[in-house]
Amino acid sequence: MNHDYLDPINSLHVPELADTTFAMDFLLRAKEGVRNIAVALTESASPDVRTLLRKQLMQGIAMHQEITELMISKKWFHPYELSEQYQLDQLSANNTLMIGKMNLFPVETNRKGLFDRTPDEH
Repeated sequence: MNHDYLDPINSLHVPELADTTFAMDFLLRAKEGVRNIAVALTESASPDVRTLLRKQLMQGIAMHQEITELMISKKWFHPYELSEQYQLDQLSANNTLMIGKMNLFPVETNRKGLFDRTPDEH
């Protein structure tokens, strides 16, 4: 493995990894929001507040479902196939370990020779 994070070869598949990471984080935040609104709903006494919280709860559930369906359609999430989800989780853990092993602060940062031409001057 090449431990140089500035080497372009290390950026392969990074956009896809970022998309899956952002989507999973969004899904978890949506779930957390639904849980928090449900708790707030059980704690509120005002009918107006309860009405508002019910509306927000329904919107949060709908958003969670939309994110889940998107992730399933893109094959980023397998809620009904645990072996496939386990493989995705293992891949994610391995990528995290790989990133952790990269030399993110190399002594030499000059990459002048890596490009096929000099930047255009303005």
